[in-house]
Amino acid sequence: MSERPAPTRVVVLGGGTAGWMSAAGLAKLLGPLVTVTLVESEDIGIVGVGEATLPHIRGFVERLGIDEAEFMRATHATYKLGIDFRDFGRIGDSYVHPFGTFGEEAAGVPFHHYWLELQRRGMAEDLGHYSLAVSAALASKFRPPTADGSLTSTYGYAYQFDATLFGPFLREHATKNRGVERIEGKVVEVRQDPESGDVTTLVLESGREIAGDLFVDCSGFRSLLLGSTLGERWEDWSPWLPCDRAAALPCAHISEDFAPVTSAIAMPAGWRWRIPLQHRMGNGYVFSSQFISEDEACAVISDAVDGELLAEPRVLRFRAGRRSKSWNRNVIAVGLSSGFLEPLESTSLYLSQMAITYLIELFPVGGQIDARDRDEFNRLVDMEYDRVRDFLILHFHATERDDSEFWNHVRTMQVPDTLAEKMTLWRETGRIEKYSDGLFYDASWIAVYLGQGVWPQRHDPRTRLPAPEQIARALARLREAMIEEVAAMPGHREFLTANVQRLAAAP
Repeated sequence: MSERPAPTRVVVLGGGTAGWMSAAGLAKLLGPLVTVTLVESEDIGIVGVGEATLPHIRGFVERLGIDEAEFMRATHATYKLGIDFRDFGRIGDSYVHPFGTFGEEAAGVPFHHYWLELQRRGMAEDLGHYSLAVSAALASKFRPPTADGSLTSTYGYAYQFDATLFGPFLREHATKNRGVERIEGKVVEVRQDPESGDVTTLVLESGREIAGDLFVDCSGFRSLLLGSTLGERWEDWSPWLPCDRAAALPCAHISEDFAPVTSAIAMPAGWRWRIPLQHRMGNGYVFSSQFISEDEACAVISDAVDGELLAEPRVLRFRAGRRSKSWNRNVIAVGLSSGFLEPLESTSLYLSQMAITYLIELFPVGGQIDARDRDEFNRLVDMEYDRVRDFLILHFHATERDDSEFWNHVRTMQVPDTLAEKMTLWRETGRIEKYSDGLFYDASWIAVYLGQGVWPQRHDPRTRLPAPEQIARALARLREAMIEEVAAMPGHREFLTANVQRLAAAP
């Protein structure tokens, strides 16, 4: 029997959410195959406000062995069933992008084709009425889905939490439970092997040297290892995603109850978010500095919030894009070091989680990197970023708004060919491009297309085979069943309070 190779020395540069997700995930899921050291400096702040997520984060937290109630209490988290979009297609319009399906397929025909046929005949209600996630969200109700294939298994949920608390929570978990070593210090020199160019050592301001076999760059927009040291090129996507600033501030709740959704409200130079946490409401104006100044944006968001201001606006600066490669030599970038896509669909943590998952699947056990694994990692990461990019661009480009320079720009701009092809397929046939890997499947695209007034010219002709009255009765029964399910659900705050208090009440 061959001996187990010596553990791969993994050095994670940078704390915050991406750094501690990487450290905790690698230590837990690779166990004795690795030693994990994380280097961070308390002098370097983290980019974090109220953080909204996608349902994938639940599986990650569970795989780390973290109790949901413990996590939610520590981060002041709430539940999330989707995103409530307002004024994106036209001022006054609204729709919810749900974490769940619309209706169900019948005779091999997707539900939305039947809905389009009945809508054409004036026999269907709003599309959101046929989604349990949308119905519950709009009623401020919540209960976890079942796994029994019934109506209550047709949706998922995510979390909304205080991003400044998530990193420290993972730090404590990783260092106490997973054996991760944390080293405080600021990197002043990065040493490389003179022949291979691999990073070998991080030298700290104190003079301490941290050697490793594999380096995970979570140093944020600085990208100290992948960008600054290895010179990996940045692909600029700001022509398609022009928002490059966010003015964020918290305020007090104005109600005892709040919906389990993130709100995204279109504004003249971008959009603003509302994220309900247990202890406060997170707010922010994501805007393009080409169309509004930072001072004006801060004034606008201060005036727009509903509750008492708890702090002055804080401006965050960023740019949309990604590195041409996220894995170069023995450096893997995770989080902002790899790329950034604006927060409209809450994809930031997913993109970090995705990179960590692919790294674990393609991990160079024993420190020997196979170029084929590195190439596959880069292909998968690029695919994820590119598909999310297209979905985000759709929200801005698919609009009838012409009331400001910003909306005129995004409405008339030339979009990537990959998105143009998807939109042509939808407009001509009512079909969604199929793929098995990546984020945002049929229901997500359908929600945005129809929510923002992009209607197909035709749909599946098989929807005309059943009698329209028969389809209408089926939809009515589905709607009635959803109303009953929502009525039986507890309020969002009621369920949240009971679940979070469960841990405190445990013996």
